[in-house]
Amino acid sequence: MRKQGGPRGDSAGFLIAQVGAHAASRFGEALKPHGLTPHDAGILRLLSHSPGLSQQELAKRLRMHASRLVGVLDDLEERKLIERRPSETDRRFYALHLTKNGESALGVIGQVAREHHRSLLVSLSEEERASLAAMLSRIAEQQGLTPGVHPGYSRGGDAANDTKVP
Repeated sequence: MRKQGGPRGDSAGFLIAQVGAHAASRFGEALKPHGLTPHDAGILRLLSHSPGLSQQELAKRLRMHASRLVGVLDDLEERKLIERRPSETDRRFYALHLTKNGESALGVIGQVAREHHRSLLVSLSEEERASLAAMLSRIAEQQGLTPGVHPGYSRGGDAANDTKVP
């Protein structure tokens, strides 16, 4: 057994970062043929769980600057994946909803994600997968990460859009 932090840089922190970057890259590549990005996937997923969410609330959940989110939502709307509707409770705001195309895209994203998950964790037993998920959940919670939201949204640049398909 190798010592942690050995020449391969195999400390737990490094391995989490290495596998995370690899997994994110592979997921982005798997979405590309469908004209989707991980960024799209995250927003569509959030809107599927919270239909009618305002742009401001979505920006808050993503920890993303609201003005930056406007352009992202414009793109999703142009691609007919979401629609903005006047809020039923406050006419100053738009409520965000998935369109039929957005729901279909979410189905594709789900299929891609399930295959990605299966291929990424093929070397682990079901028990090991559950144990790994539980441990990583504890770490994420302790670090104050928002459940289900990739931290790339809050970056000032376009890190979450690196795999953007025109």
